[in-house]
Amino acid sequence: MGDRSKIEWTDATWNPVRGCSLVSAGCTNCYAMREAHRHQSYGGLTRSTEHGPVWTGEVRVVPELLDQPLRWKRPRRIFVNSMSDLFHESIPLEFVGRVYGVMRQAHWHTFQVLTKRPERMREFFDWWRFQEWKETGGFERVAQNIWWGISAENQPTFDDRLPFIQDETIPAAVRFLSLEPLLAPIDISDAFQEIDLGDEDYSKWSLALNWVILGGESGPCARPMDLGWVRSIVRQCKEAEVPCFVKQLGAVPVVDENEWRNNPVRLLSVKNRNRAPAGTVPLFFNDSKAGDWNEWPKDLQVREFPA
Repeated sequence: MGDRSKIEWTDATWNPVRGCSLVSAGCTNCYAMREAHRHQSYGGLTRSTEHGPVWTGEVRVVPELLDQPLRWKRPRRIFVNSMSDLFHESIPLEFVGRVYGVMRQAHWHTFQVLTKRPERMREFFDWWRFQEWKETGGFERVAQNIWWGISAENQPTFDDRLPFIQDETIPAAVRFLSLEPLLAPIDISDAFQEIDLGDEDYSKWSLALNWVILGGESGPCARPMDLGWVRSIVRQCKEAEVPCFVKQLGAVPVVDENEWRNNPVRLLSVKNRNRAPAGTVPLFFNDSKAGDWNEWPKDLQVREFPA
């Protein structure tokens, strides 16, 4: 956490909020719960279970960290709230507004905001516009240095969350999608469809998603990710000419049995054999989360950013 991050698609993390709660299947083995459990400053935000640490649902704001990005003078990409969700329902909109104000003020950085609660994101912008209109009689529609994204792990969560991030009232220079952990195949083609806004002033920006991140689950209880799902999403992005970033293949990467027989390019994983779904075989990678892209099939070595 902090000025240097091991997350491949960002440079630094900034956590003015701590703690979270589970909202969908993608949260089950959240790395942030394990990370928080190891830090004394997160005391009371997680509890121990037989399956590992779990969020208690308590969320704390950390106002003393609000000015942290302002003290970082070298421009960088900053992942906002890697240890929480800025749009958690327990966070007062006034505090979200303070975070947003810092992001707009620190214009030399690029901020990456990712949420599983895009309905609250829309609620925030409704509130923000009202506050700004009261004070100035208008509002700045797009902060070019802030990227807004949603996280989804399967088709239902993608379908539920996509309409919120594509809402015309959310002013975004970059709208992105994180499919991590990817737990099932997903047709994301709807994410790339432009929405006709007619003559509305909102048409000054795009509503289509223009960046996709994906990756498998890591950690001791990681669930399998089929490389066929990854190939499908990489292909969909390529066809739509949208940048795609494959972060990792996860602790339990698997392939279809027939694909393996036709092209056995990797050793099989003995450790994960019982965790592979029927009709698939687990692959072995030296890196525990298959994060070394030099070990990957060439067609999956894709790490692109928005222009």
